[in-house]
Amino acid sequence: MMKSNTKKILISGGGTGGHIYPAIAIANELKLRYSDAEFLFVGALDKMEMEKVPQAGYSIKGLWISGLHRSFTSRNLLFPVKLINSIWKSRKIIRHFKPDVVVGTGGFASGPILYTASRKGIPCLIQEQNSYAGITNKILSSKVDKICVAYQGMQKYFPKDKIIQTGNPVRQDVLEASSKREEAQQFFKLNDRKKTLLVLGGSLGARAINKMIKNQLKNLLAMDMQIIWQTGKFYIDDYKNYDEQEGVQTHAYLSEMNLAYAAADIIISRAGASSVSELCIVAKPVIFIPSPNVAEDHQTKNAKAIVDVNAAIMLKEAEKENLISKVKYLLQNQDSVNKMCDNMKGLAKPEATINIVEEIEKIAKWN
Repeated sequence: MMKSNTKKILISGGGTGGHIYPAIAIANELKLRYSDAEFLFVGALDKMEMEKVPQAGYSIKGLWISGLHRSFTSRNLLFPVKLINSIWKSRKIIRHFKPDVVVGTGGFASGPILYTASRKGIPCLIQEQNSYAGITNKILSSKVDKICVAYQGMQKYFPKDKIIQTGNPVRQDVLEASSKREEAQQFFKLNDRKKTLLVLGGSLGARAINKMIKNQLKNLLAMDMQIIWQTGKFYIDDYKNYDEQEGVQTHAYLSEMNLAYAAADIIISRAGASSVSELCIVAKPVIFIPSPNVAEDHQTKNAKAIVDVNAAIMLKEAEKENLISKVKYLLQNQDSVNKMCDNMKGLAKPEATINIVEEIEKIAKWN
């Protein structure tokens, strides 16, 4: 039986937006090049990819998988069972879909699927967003063909001969955000005579940032600002009543992130790798508040890489009383802010997705 010429691409990544959106960006670029290609995503059951990937127009299958908890918990006892089940299901998925190439962007589900694909000799590529490599990607690194990274010095985690520094993929609409200011102000029903503060806690929200904004809300509004506040789905019920205050709007999730970026004059954000990459392209004044509760404190390292070249400001969670002074600085020092924005733009890698897709084409021998 003759093999079909249709390209078949399997992509796995999830758990947070930081793994999901790069995966979708890669798929979208591949779809532009190969309009008749077939795509299948693999994620973890009950994680946000099971909702976000179909919204982006792609099919997804879920594995019963989760990570090991760092502290001892009875949930860890199920891990071997989940892993065996996921490897068995991965074999079934690969046997039926017959992918030409498999791409992983991190997250628990990418482990079993890429392990299985690599054992079958299918070309595999992983994309690591952070300056500190995730455990799944570290385990997979010896088995895959190529590893696309965003930061220098990643040979301490991965085989040097497999590494390609590409930057992180970003959503296509983010690349176009700079031209959407007027549309964004209409979409969010903003007052065009006021400065807009955009507050982001990552795709799932950030309790510490939400508390900080709540405690300083009166002071922020006193600076004649309006606030677009993304609380995260876990916290929206605690903060949605603040919508009743003039100049404040709360959102569990911002589906039109490009318009949120376009509307913003100042941005408060976590320092996850995907957020940092998008903010470099947006090139607006940013206050990074890195999460201290991540492996090897990698969000602080991500933020520091930007702050060290005078492209953003960093505020540690423990320094919450300094939030207002940081915002005031950005409002009152336009020359310094312009320089920061120029420096931020210089760090952007808008071609990252294209570069990653070219590496995928090489290992799949499509060019």
